[in-house]
Amino acid sequence: MQKFISSYIQRTKKSKHLTQQYRPVLADNRVSAGFNFPFKEILYPIVAKRSLGSRIWDVDGNEYIDLMMGLGVNLFGHNPPFIKEVLQEQLEKGIQLGPQSDMTGEVAELICEFTGMERVTFSNTGTEAVMTAIRLARTVTGRNKIALFSDSYHGHSDGTLVKLEKIGSNLHTVPIAPGIPANIAEDVLVLDYGNPQSLSIIQAHEQELAAVLVVPVPTTRPDLQPKIFLQQLRQLTEQAGIALIFDEMVTGFRIHPGGAQAWFGIKADIATYGKIVGGGMPIGIIAGKATYMDAIDGGMWNYGDDSSPTAKTTFFAGTFCKHPLAMAAARAVLKYLKIQGESLQKQLNQRTSEFVTALNVCFEKEELPIRMANFGSLFGLASEENSTSEENSATSQSMDLLRYYLLSKGVYLLRAGGYLSTAHTDEDISYVIGAVKESIGELREAGFLPVLVKN
Repeated sequence: MQKFISSYIQRTKKSKHLTQQYRPVLADNRVSAGFNFPFKEILYPIVAKRSLGSRIWDVDGNEYIDLMMGLGVNLFGHNPPFIKEVLQEQLEKGIQLGPQSDMTGEVAELICEFTGMERVTFSNTGTEAVMTAIRLARTVTGRNKIALFSDSYHGHSDGTLVKLEKIGSNLHTVPIAPGIPANIAEDVLVLDYGNPQSLSIIQAHEQELAAVLVVPVPTTRPDLQPKIFLQQLRQLTEQAGIALIFDEMVTGFRIHPGGAQAWFGIKADIATYGKIVGGGMPIGIIAGKATYMDAIDGGMWNYGDDSSPTAKTTFFAGTFCKHPLAMAAARAVLKYLKIQGESLQKQLNQRTSEFVTALNVCFEKEELPIRMANFGSLFGLASEENSTSEENSATSQSMDLLRYYLLSKGVYLLRAGGYLSTAHTDEDISYVIGAVKESIGELREAGFLPVLVKN
C-alpha cells in the first residue's frame, strides 16, 4: 500500500499541494468525502487544467480518459465545437442580465417539443428546479406533504434532505445532517422505491400529499428500472390529484430525446431538467402542465383584449435565471439533438451496454464481488439484494482500491460508475477495459485480492 501511495502522490503531487495550500481558505466537502485513514495521504481531488473530447489533463500534465463527464453534464464530451462557437459568439454580444434574452422563448419552445410539456421556466441549478417544482405542486393542490424515495438525490435544499431512521422499534423521517430543521421532516414521506407497499402508503396519505417526487432510475442504482411500479404510481397519483414530479436531471435527454418519460411511456405533471441541456453552463429547467406552471406567472393572457393573469401564483425569482450564456448553450444543444434524432441516444446506449457487459465478464472471470449495470449511457454498481453487509463492505473496498489504481493509469471515474459520451472512441473503451484487467492483476499480486483458485 505504501509503495502504491508513494507512486500515486509522485504522479499527482501538484493536485495534492494545491489541495493542502488552499485548505485554510477553501471549505470543500469533496476533499474530505469518504475520509478514512488508510487512504488519507491520497484523499485529494485531481485538479484539472484543460479538457477536450473524452480527455482531461491535470496540473501535473497527466492525461485521463474521463468517465465522470461533468457528473453527467457532457453528453458530447468536453468543449464540443458547436457549443464553444455559440458561447464565444454570445460573449462578443455581452452578458445582458435584466432584459430578456432573445433566445429564451425559442429554448422554451424546443423543450416543450422534446418533452411534450406545456410550459417551461428556468432556474440556475437542479436544486432550485426541484425546490420550485415542489412549491408549484403545493400551490396548486393546497397540500403540504410530499413523498420521495430513499437513496434518491434531489439537490441540497432543506425540503428534500431527509431519510428514514430507526428510533427504538419504529422508523421515523429525520434530517440527513445537522443544520436542517427537524420540522422539515414532518412534511416528507420517505418510501422504498419500486416496492408495491409504497403505493399503499401513498394511497393512505393521498388527501395530504401535494406531490410524489421520483428519480426514475437512481444514479446509485442503475439496475433499478421499475417500469410497472412507475405506471402504477402514475395511475394512483392521477386519481388522487397528486402531482407526479419526475426529477430528470440525469435521465433527461440522455436515455431518449424525450427523457425517462418517453422511455417508460409515462406522462408526469412536472419534470425538472439540467445537466446535458445546459451544454456545460449552469441551468435548471422546470417543465410541466399549464395547470402547475401557471403558478409562476398567472397563466395565459393576451394583448388587445380584457384578459389578465387569473391563476394563483407563488414566489419565484433569480438574478441569473435565463442567463444569456446558458440560453445560447441550451439552444445549441437542443438544435443539435433535434438534427441527430433518436439514433444518437440509441447508439450510445448500446455502446454502454456492451462496455458494461465486457466489464462484468472481466469481474466474473477474476471472481470479484462486483457487478455493473447501466441505464442508457449511465453505468454503475448493480445492487445484490441478498448480499451480506460483509460482502457489501468487500465490494466497497474493492471499488476504492480499483478506482485509485485506474486513476494512476489515466482513467478518471466516479467511485463506482460514470457516463459514456459521444466523444468516447472504441479505443478509449478498449483502453479502460485493459486498465481494469491490469489493475486487478496488480491488486492481486500485491495481496489486496485473494489468489484465484485454479481449476
